[in-house]
Amino acid sequence: MNKEQLLQLNTEKRTKCLVYTRVMGYHRPVESFNTGKKGEHRQREHFNEKYCG
Repeated sequence: MNKEQLLQLNTEKRTKCLVYTRVMGYHRPVESFNTGKKGEHRQREHFNEKYCG
């Protein structure tokens, strides 16, 4: 089963997910960002604890 079929089967179970990120010392929802800030957020490298140390 591919991803599209799986999404079609479970449409009624899906809910909106708000993603928050820390900006200038406080947390903000990504959906409230302007176009440029959203693009910058997509290009960020996310912290992965497994590779630290």
